[in-house]
Amino acid sequence: MSHRATLHDVAAQAGVSVASASRALIGGSASLEMISKVRRAAKQLGYVPDATARSLRMGGTRQVVFAVDDIGNLNYVAMLRAIEHEFTGAGIRLNVTATGRSERQTLDLVRSMNSGAGDGLIISPLRVTPALRRALLETVVPVVVIGSLHRDVAIDVVSVDSALAVELAVAHLVATGRRRIAFLNGPLDTHPGASRRRGYLAGLAAAGMTPDESVVEVADDFTIEAGRRSTALLIERRPSNTFDAIVAANDLLAVGAISTCLASGVGVPDEVAVTGIDDTEFAASYNPSITSVSIGSAERGKRAARLLLERFAEPTLAPRTSAVHPSLIARASTGVTRGA
Repeated sequence: MSHRATLHDVAAQAGVSVASASRALIGGSASLEMISKVRRAAKQLGYVPDATARSLRMGGTRQVVFAVDDIGNLNYVAMLRAIEHEFTGAGIRLNVTATGRSERQTLDLVRSMNSGAGDGLIISPLRVTPALRRALLETVVPVVVIGSLHRDVAIDVVSVDSALAVELAVAHLVATGRRRIAFLNGPLDTHPGASRRRGYLAGLAAAGMTPDESVVEVADDFTIEAGRRSTALLIERRPSNTFDAIVAANDLLAVGAISTCLASGVGVPDEVAVTGIDDTEFAASYNPSITSVSIGSAERGKRAARLLLERFAEPTLAPRTSAVHPSLIARASTGVTRGA
């Protein structure tokens, strides 16, 4: 009777641990090199995964963890609703948790997935450190990241071009006649903060404008209060460093910017136009309504859920990246009404 190749055989052939071989074969996170090495060994040995063992991956908790920095942020709420909708009827419970923007808490959460915290993980981190990349690669359950990872990290990703979102905002302001565009950003050590700054500089360059750091403020958070504090600093420097528009790095910062402008006697949009990013419920309901660039939060949540469901159904799929494209919605904060 011939010997049927086992996972241990595949691991030995590839020169890796059994855990690494398992991650590479059944949908956990692994490097591209690891996946290639292990799958080559499996093909050489004629290894066939145990269908019963595979089914057990969704037979324990039937629970997926959705991890974000702040569960109160409307951007994440839109993702959550879309993910829940996709899981309806699949018998999967969704456990939502906040990492509190702490790297330690985020790492602990990711590592807990190896101890039965859930059968899959959807995570949208603001900061992606080398330690987090390693933890994600070592996770034995399927993972989908909503955000950005190094291209060599073999994990399913749903991405959006945040830099392009800001470029669209700058281009819109230029098209409506604004010529001195300030920038209200969030922390630069976050992926959104870094990418949106690149977009601001690229947008100015495309319009033939020279960057001026005197009209740039970096808030300590992506919140309304942080937006108020930073906008107050911008206004203090007027009129010597005057500006006629503000690009805010998200809608919460934009709300803070508008409220501070109005409280300081600066008209919006007559004197200063304001744009946001995210197109949350705040953007449409605030007065004045806020021109914002949608980065498809609900769409990203939907795609993340579908990627995970597909991974459960076929764990050996190659790692995939799904890109959502930003789009600008013009409203009253830049002097434009719907249909104009």
